[in-house]
Amino acid sequence: MKYCIRTFTFSPDRWLAFGLLLLFMASATGAEPSYKEGETIFIETRVEAPDRNPTWYASMVARPYAPVFEMLATQGTQGRYYPYTYPVTLKDLVRFHGHDCEGTSHAANAAWVAFKTLFPDGIIDRSVLRGISGESPCWSDAVAFLTGARLQYGNLGFFKDRRYSHAIVLYREDTNVAVAATWKAGINNIPGEPVMLPGKVAWQPRITMKDVEALKAVVKQSGGKPTPYQVDLMRYQQWAHINDILEHPLEASYQAQIIENFKWEDWIDPAKIVAKPHERTDTRLKNYPYRSRPVVEVPER
Repeated sequence: MKYCIRTFTFSPDRWLAFGLLLLFMASATGAEPSYKEGETIFIETRVEAPDRNPTWYASMVARPYAPVFEMLATQGTQGRYYPYTYPVTLKDLVRFHGHDCEGTSHAANAAWVAFKTLFPDGIIDRSVLRGISGESPCWSDAVAFLTGARLQYGNLGFFKDRRYSHAIVLYREDTNVAVAATWKAGINNIPGEPVMLPGKVAWQPRITMKDVEALKAVVKQSGGKPTPYQVDLMRYQQWAHINDILEHPLEASYQAQIIENFKWEDWIDPAKIVAKPHERTDTRLKNYPYRSRPVVEVPER
């Protein structure tokens, strides 16, 4: 049997930046990352092409700044880390959620910005993440899909403070770093809800948020009986809005900030948790040692 070992390199400046950030995280939190890429583990990324072919249910996936996530998982139900990442796009998220909508795209875009802080090497480890969202299924599904967090494991929560309903918090357990992420003022379109971080967009959306908020307010006040035209117009505005956003770098529309002295219980609604969460077992052997020697084949008799 033949074996092949692949090698790969990173630029010196990328190594330096990554190393400095890891040192900062370790000194600030007193916690070490679960692995150190290129040192304690060797993971190859971008070995599979992401699905960016537009479809009727995911036209935005072809926009120039539609995010691609490089996900790290474990092998099977009791396995080690895979040595490769797999790509995830908005199209994959739509299939999981059931339909395309602005909420899933907004949450995913905000998560992409947060992940740049949590995972500077670009490898998103789904075994070390917790997530918090508002009650919207669009936002909670995006958080669950991208982090692997689930209610039954106690690592998916909902905001105690309803002002954060259209923000997310992602928490990396191994480094004890939590990041809040949300849209910037100027693309937010929920009537009466504040933007919980100070950033503002510097570009002009084609559809004004004032018009979007006005239509949403009318539909909400219609008692579940908007006109057919209002339904069509709202759908068109949401579609145009997301495609417009993805024509710009995501940092131009979304913002993220590290939460100092983060405590999980301070942020989640205690009425919306599983009282006795299950232990997650599919990741407990992710760093398991390998055999000290190859398996010796027994000759046939």
